[in-house]
Amino acid sequence: MHQFAFVALCLLISAATAFAQSPVQYQVDGIIAKVDNHVILRSDLEFGYLQYLTQSKQQPNDDLKCQIFTSLLQDKLLLARAEVDSVVVDEGMVTSELNDRINYLAGQVGGTERLEQYYNKSLRQLKDELRKTVREQLVMEKMQREITGKVSVTPKEIKKYFNSIPKDSLPYFSTEVEIGHIVNYAEVGRQQKQEARQKLEELRKRILAGEDFATLAKQYSQDPGSAQDGGELGFFKKKELVPQYEAAALRLEPGGISNVVESQFGFHLIQLIERRGQEFNTRHILIKPGTATVDIEAAAEELDSIRTLIMNDSLTFAKAAKEFSDDTNTKDNGGMITSRATGFTYIPMDQLDPAIFFVIDTMEVGEISKPVPFTTPDGKEAVRILYLKSKSKPHLANLDDDYQKIANAALGEKRSKAVSEWFKKNISTVYIEVDPEYQGCSGLQQLTQ
Repeated sequence: MHQFAFVALCLLISAATAFAQSPVQYQVDGIIAKVDNHVILRSDLEFGYLQYLTQSKQQPNDDLKCQIFTSLLQDKLLLARAEVDSVVVDEGMVTSELNDRINYLAGQVGGTERLEQYYNKSLRQLKDELRKTVREQLVMEKMQREITGKVSVTPKEIKKYFNSIPKDSLPYFSTEVEIGHIVNYAEVGRQQKQEARQKLEELRKRILAGEDFATLAKQYSQDPGSAQDGGELGFFKKKELVPQYEAAALRLEPGGISNVVESQFGFHLIQLIERRGQEFNTRHILIKPGTATVDIEAAAEELDSIRTLIMNDSLTFAKAAKEFSDDTNTKDNGGMITSRATGFTYIPMDQLDPAIFFVIDTMEVGEISKPVPFTTPDGKEAVRILYLKSKSKPHLANLDDDYQKIANAALGEKRSKAVSEWFKKNISTVYIEVDPEYQGCSGLQQLTQ
């Protein structure tokens, strides 16, 4: 168990891109387990199994497949108990996480258009397919936090865990870096906003005069996820869309056209298509104001001043990030960028965003870059300064260099044991049916003993 848990920790780095792999086709599919109203398909198991084999470069073996099957069964039990215990997550969190994942995936393949081409589906279709999965993952994470919230490890337990790993099974870590950044979004000027609003006002007049909303959306909307669908977003519940958009949409009657609405994404013209109970379907035309060159230069000048203060020891990087960075995901973390896959601040060099890699590749540890322009995953023009906090040499895992990773792995195993104990206590509270082919899995036997 120790070896498997530690290898799993190392593989988390590449697990976040699993969705962006080529779709796997299966000749035969079917239900291999039921947990109350939740099912596990043979294709779910085969996909997870093949993904793990690819990432770990292990040889196929039935024991590994059984471990993955047991893990899937545990996930379904968490979901089933969450329903019994009325554990839910806010739909706003689901939407935010969904958008983050789509933006991340789009960044991996070169933009939203490439992502749509890759799967031959619109962004809306991809989001519709992923929404349930994202919601379930957030519910499972919440359930696990409730189960393991008080679990911790001592230095003695961390050392014992590390010493239990066979020497020939210790992972080899490539060069890793810790990077912080302070971000300054280039503000959109009044003139750019006015131009965007005026363009939408003109389109609104054309629609009211008889032109087709969907046709104009395909021609002019700057929302790549909906433009090709005539601006249609599909059905959403309340609080799943930004407040300004939702408020304007819900004031409309079906077929009605809104006035120009401003949100964090730009300016919208909205048409309500249909209401269905607590859900509503709309289409929109989005126009994003252009960012003036002078605003980008102003953002860079401000960051350059902050950089000077830090270099003169008048301000720490962490405090500067908290006070001045526009990146809400990192400003309260000292500006440090974390790996999406692991949550660690240590990121392998070969997994860095190329825009970051080529800046820090020539930097010394402790150095802060000059302001660098970049575009955020959601299309905002911005400037940032990058801080190279640390850079490790390739090495075999050891307690001196990798204490935090080993501590996290030890904590993960202890939490896993706590979850296993929880399963044993709760497995009899739900209906479970397992295909005879998998009833002999050792992991399943341990859960039910």
